[in-house]
Amino acid sequence: MTSTAPATPGTQEPMAAGPGTPAPSSLAPTGRGLWRRARWYLAAVAFVLLGAVVVAGLSQDRRYPPLDPRSYDQDGAHAVVALLEQRGVNATLTTDATARPTGADTLVLPEPDLLSADELRAVAAARHTRLVLIAPGPAALSALVPGVRPAEERSTPAYATVRSTEPQCSLPEATRAGSAHLGGLLYTSGSRGEGCYPRSHAYPLVSAPTGSGDVIVLGSGELLQNQELANDGDASLALGLLGSQPHLTWHLPDYGSPVAETTRTRTLSDLIPAGWHWATVQLAVAAALAALWRARRLGPVISENLPVVVRAAETTEGRARLYRRAKARGRAAQALRRAAAHRLAPALGVPLNAGAPAPDALCAAVADRLAARTAGDVRALLYGPDPTDDAALLRLADDLDALERQVRKP
Repeated sequence: MTSTAPATPGTQEPMAAGPGTPAPSSLAPTGRGLWRRARWYLAAVAFVLLGAVVVAGLSQDRRYPPLDPRSYDQDGAHAVVALLEQRGVNATLTTDATARPTGADTLVLPEPDLLSADELRAVAAARHTRLVLIAPGPAALSALVPGVRPAEERSTPAYATVRSTEPQCSLPEATRAGSAHLGGLLYTSGSRGEGCYPRSHAYPLVSAPTGSGDVIVLGSGELLQNQELANDGDASLALGLLGSQPHLTWHLPDYGSPVAETTRTRTLSDLIPAGWHWATVQLAVAAALAALWRARRLGPVISENLPVVVRAAETTEGRARLYRRAKARGRAAQALRRAAAHRLAPALGVPLNAGAPAPDALCAAVADRLAARTAGDVRALLYGPDPTDDAALLRLADDLDALERQVRKP
């Protein structure tokens, strides 16, 4: 095996591959390697998906419409009802606006325009001690508090943005609270009512007396929302308007079909804070930039000096030992025959096509040079079958050496 000739420059032979199969490159990932690299990432993704499914399954809370006393959202009204109950007010939620009053109570109608004409007449006849109307329209005002009318600008209801305003009225709850955030629809106070927090000669809060008590008209319910109670005197005004009587009845409007869309079960995206959506976008952009950076085009190939100079004989012997250990007699024979053909072609004047001489032309040239050898014998030697054992491989190497000597010195 040590008598093998070195391979032709520019060609590479795998050193530990089996016969007839090229060895895989050390840089090419295998299936097992890909699984080892990706298994932890796949486990993390599966864990996140499992957690999302669990959270979505456990979150069965409902989203209520705005200004609902059962809602803890920013636009809900649970905080003001909780504060009233801490002060001893008995709060009751009902869907029946025509229920008889308890004697000293406050009835809150968040959507009085949703009541029918019969229901409005029943509420007017019930004689509540205090009636709080939130953003009522002309029909509700005409039935419940005659004399108070919506303010108009160019034949449309006047509307003012919610902002901090001074009361400028004698209503005890308003003077005690001071400035508050009011706005929304604007109303005229009429001859018997009193307007507070004036905005453009109209009022977002109007108080009008009735036979059994008074009616409070609010142009917007934002004053009672959870997120607004900490501003200025909003909490004081809200508690004063709703807590003047020991009993509070809060009407829950019947929205009909829209309520099915509003009071829906929360999804997983509803539980994620708004800031995390922007964080996810930023992480996606960072991941894309990192991918572009890692996938940048490599520069040109540069040459480096070998750290150790190995003699050609040692390289040939080492490759021969590797062939012998792998029992790659076919590979070794191909290397010997290819090297011999490359050396014989220039000596016989046979051109190289695609890096190798044409077999027919090379065999014919050798037969013309050596009268004792026929073209068939030369083809069997240079392009014949692979040796079956080490002895046959050694004979092939000796025959190739003898053929080269005879061609160079016929």
